[in-house]
Formats: sequence, structure tokens, C-alpha cells
Amino acid sequence: MNNPEAGAPNVEEVPVVVIGAGQAGLSISWHLAQRGIAHVVLERDTIAHEWRDGRWDNFTLVTPNWQCNLPGYEYSGDDPNGFMTRDQVYAWVRDYARTFDAPVREHVSVTSVSQCAGGGFDVLTTAGPFRADHVVVAVGGYHTPVIPRFAEKLPDRIAQVHSSQYRGADRLPDGAVLVVGSGQSGAQIAEDLHLAGRKVHLATGSAPRVARFYRGRDCVAWLHDMGVYDVSISEHPGGLSKREKTNHYVTGRDGGRDIDLRGFAREGMQLHGRSTGLVGTTMTFAPNLAKNLAAADAVSDAIKDDIDAYIDRAGIDAPTEQRYVPVWTPEAEVTELDLATTDISAIVWSIGFRTDYRFLKVGVFDGEGMPTHTRGVTSAPGVYFLGLPWQHTWGSGRFAAIARDAEYLADQVIAGCVPSAQARSSH
Repeated sequence: MNNPEAGAPNVEEVPVVVIGAGQAGLSISWHLAQRGIAHVVLERDTIAHEWRDGRWDNFTLVTPNWQCNLPGYEYSGDDPNGFMTRDQVYAWVRDYARTFDAPVREHVSVTSVSQCAGGGFDVLTTAGPFRADHVVVAVGGYHTPVIPRFAEKLPDRIAQVHSSQYRGADRLPDGAVLVVGSGQSGAQIAEDLHLAGRKVHLATGSAPRVARFYRGRDCVAWLHDMGVYDVSISEHPGGLSKREKTNHYVTGRDGGRDIDLRGFAREGMQLHGRSTGLVGTTMTFAPNLAKNLAAADAVSDAIKDDIDAYIDRAGIDAPTEQRYVPVWTPEAEVTELDLATTDISAIVWSIGFRTDYRFLKVGVFDGEGMPTHTRGVTSAPGVYFLGLPWQHTWGSGRFAAIARDAEYLADQVIAGCVPSAQARSSH
């Protein structure tokens, strides 16, 4: 401990501070614990709380359970090809923390991280100050829900929630529901509402889709064997721009299946193009629904083409399968929706998040507030990020690849941490 001036709080010194106790923060904590590196994991809420608090009641993973591996810990249930529910994932990650007695301090918010003049970092928190040689930011990249400014002008009678606040059809007022955004969350929430018997309007975007199963296997299994999730972002066409792309929509619900928006439309869901704004009480949509559906189908077909080619190259005996044939096409696109005359009672905004790293007062960001890094290592010695989408590969958003990213980052942290830890022990 330091000897602070009278009245000043004690500063707790620790070689490594990890911010965030989700799967990413816990993964690097495991590696640090294995190497005997003193550290603390600071969590503003409780361990893995986002799995419980940021998903809807019927949420399931879209990746099969066999992909759920963290350092020193893997899925051991009786349904490896199934998809854990929200509550099962929440329990699974919390159980992980117990397996190695992770040094997590819950209900501690980090308010500021700044560089010390003599090296290291001052970490100010609601539980007092820390001083660390290394800081690992493991809070993900989804912080502030995005809701368009024009939403403030919508009629008061219409309930509005972000996808992170949506819990289920029964939590919304009676009537039709407009879901804005067709990425993973938007498409799955539209499905959830549709299955609950609600009238749904869905404003689509450019999100691609992928088949759940193809030629006898889950597409995730094929892509895993093909090494698709292992291609680094530096080797991928599009490079760093991939970090801004939307994930493919599919579902793990009821054992897993495609999300076929065309099929939903045939069953009564009203599809629209991209939401473009509000004129008076009228929501407007771009006339690009047909284009959006065709583009999503094209991505799904391209993935199947790659799987076919892999099967041929490897000489795998796999059943053949007919390609998807569109079951519905829009005859005329509905580009206006007068909210004053429809029965829409609620809107679910599923158009993403903004990052919020204001607590990190170190120059490691680009002009849009995004972290600049290579595999989580920033230009500021001692500052690292873990758990970001496309941190290193497409798989970086999945448990198994988070484990791999954590191991790489732990090696970088430990390499710089051991000398300082030894120096402290010699005093």
C-alpha cells in the first residue's frame, strides 16, 4: 500500500486490473491465475450479468454448445449439438468463475483510467483507487443502445424499447409491433413476436443470412472444419472494415432452424425496406426490400457454394441437398406506414449500439471512438482490449475464439508483468 496524505483514500496496488467480468474478462483472469500473476477483475454489476439482463426470455445461442469452450472449461452437458438458453449461458459463465475462484469484485464501477507520470495507470473506481501496471478492458463493444432522434417525435401511445430491453411479446402492449433492423437480434425478436401470434412489421436492412443446416450438418460445423472462423482480419477481404459488418441471422430456437423472412411474410408478417425516418406521423422506408432479401439469400447461397467446394476437395461423403427456392417475393413495397391510423402499439429498435469508453483517458482511439489495436494490443504500452467483435478473427465473438484471444493477450500482459511483479516481491 502507498502512504497517502491524511484524508486521502488508500491506493490499492495490483499488477493487472481487468475491467469486466463476462466471458472475456474471466478468460484472461484464468490465464493470469494459472501463471500466479496478481490481478483483480472489476465488474460494475455482477458476473455475466449481460447474459441475464441484455437478452429476451426465449433467447438461445446461435452457435452450438460444442463451441462453448473457455480456458480450462468446456461445455459438459448432454446436448452438444443444441443451443443453450439465456439462463443456461448465464449459469454456465458464472460457474466458470467458480472453477478457479476468479478474483472478481462485483458492483465496482470504473470511472477513470489514466496514465501515471512515472508509468502505470491510475484506476479510479466507486470502491476506491487502484494503481496498475496493466489494464485489460474486457467490456465488449456494445454499450449505448442506438435509437434514432426522430423517435422522440413518435406518438406517446407507442411503447418504444431497444432490442437489449426487449423481454417478450407479453411485456408489450396489445397490438401490432414494428421491429426496426434485421440483424441477428432484430430477426430473432421478429420471429419471437411472430410465434407468439403478434402482428409484426419488420424494417429490413443489409444483414446477411445463413442456413442452419446444410448437407447433413450444422453450417457452423462445416465452417469450423473449413477454418473460416480462424482467418485473421488482416487476411480477410475487406480488412478492418469487417468489424463494422452485421452478423448473419439464424436461430438456435427449438433445436435450430433457418430464419426465413420470406416465409414469415407468407404467414402474415409485413416486411419493409430500410427505415428512413418520420414525416409527421408517417414512418418511411426505402424501396429496397426486394434487394435486401435477395442479398441475404445470395450470401446464404455463397456459403453453401463454399461448403460444396470443401466437400468435393476433401472427398467427404455427404448427402446432397436442393437449394433454397424463395417462397415469397414482394409484389409491391410498402414504403409508408401512418402510425396514427395503424394498430401498431410498440416499436423495437434493433439497430445496434455505440461504444462508450469515456472512462479510458488514454489515446488509443480513432476519430470515431473505436479502439485501435492489433489483436487487442494497443499503441499505449500496458493497455489491452479483449472480447471485441472481429478482434482477431470472425470467431472472436464466440466462446472458443475468445479463449484463444485471451491466451494470446495473456502472453503479452505476462511478458511485461513478471518483472514488475518480481520487483515488488523483492521489497
